[in-house]
Amino acid sequence: MQKVIYILLFFLSYVSVGQTIFCNFGNVQTHPGAEIGFHINIVNNGDFNENDGGQVGFYNPTGSLTISGDDRPVFHDMLIDVRDDLILDVAVGVTNFQEFITGRVETPRDRINVSLDYLNDAPYLGENDDRYVDGYASITGLLDFTFPVGDDFRLRPIGIQSQAAVNTASGAYFFEDPNFPNFFPTSFDTSSFDDLLFGVSTFEFWDLNGDAETRVTLTWDDNSNIPTLVDDLEDLRVVGWDRNLERWVNLGSFAFSGDLDNGQITSELFIPDNYAVLTFGTSDIILDGDLEIFTAVSPNGDNLNDTFIIQGIAQFPNNELSIFNRWGVEVYNKKGYDNSWAGISEGRATIVKGEELPVGTYYYVLKIEGQKDRAGYLYINR
Repeated sequence: MQKVIYILLFFLSYVSVGQTIFCNFGNVQTHPGAEIGFHINIVNNGDFNENDGGQVGFYNPTGSLTISGDDRPVFHDMLIDVRDDLILDVAVGVTNFQEFITGRVETPRDRINVSLDYLNDAPYLGENDDRYVDGYASITGLLDFTFPVGDDFRLRPIGIQSQAAVNTASGAYFFEDPNFPNFFPTSFDTSSFDDLLFGVSTFEFWDLNGDAETRVTLTWDDNSNIPTLVDDLEDLRVVGWDRNLERWVNLGSFAFSGDLDNGQITSELFIPDNYAVLTFGTSDIILDGDLEIFTAVSPNGDNLNDTFIIQGIAQFPNNELSIFNRWGVEVYNKKGYDNSWAGISEGRATIVKGEELPVGTYYYVLKIEGQKDRAGYLYINR
């Protein structure tokens, strides 16, 4: 009870001189059963990080609130009910439970060390498209974790596995073109990618930081424009901007669910700190036994995917390749295919022989003597 009286007296002394902040220069604690509600801004320049119980709530039905100062406050339970957002100018920790009721938590996107920190696997509740961390959140714990991050009034979580949380990991979502990022010293050229990719999203990306190997789960919605990348989710990949190579690389697709408008995809294992940012891409390779089938053709003279490549086909000379357009018209056929097709029509039905085929999705059938036929989709882009 003495602690509560001390806080109220300290607060009233500042109101008397016309200020609307709570300043802590000393040592404040909450204990089990305690409930403190802040309706004004906090400046924490002292100890407010040894709360072994109790709930701290932030309330403002008409505006915003700010937490600032030199020292990170760490709360046991934290409740946020602030119409125009709780703004962090210093990192804030939660050790037991955090609930969103109204408003977002805003952190400065150009200062990744200022974040909402979930400690000891603290869970959260109430996140949606109006209630999330608009900026950086971090996790320290022993369990799998999904960051409740978003941007532009859209919740867009990113998930990591338990091993990545042990040494603390942090993340944020950016609804902006990676070619023109607002909070990074460099751009991430979506036309620069390795040979195992065919395209990279220009609509959004995540920044994930951590030094432990993990699989990562990215989410998409109808604003992600996934259909501009793929027609089939089998071709979707998690991609990362390699800091050393300065290009996008394929981080794989371990699993995915949903449809082209809403869903999620999980990568293969990688170390987040090796990549500046993450987003969605499309792969042009299918592993099929002894063959690697690159399912994209971009005959533009840059020596990358200029022809339809089936790596390993030379060891099967008794093969036959047929390619069909979306209406089932055969546009190419060759016995003993040798990786030479560059998207030119052979002249079937209404297709004029020798013409470049239009951009779009095509269907291939590969027959190899003594083996089951292989079939799938490929994409022509110019």
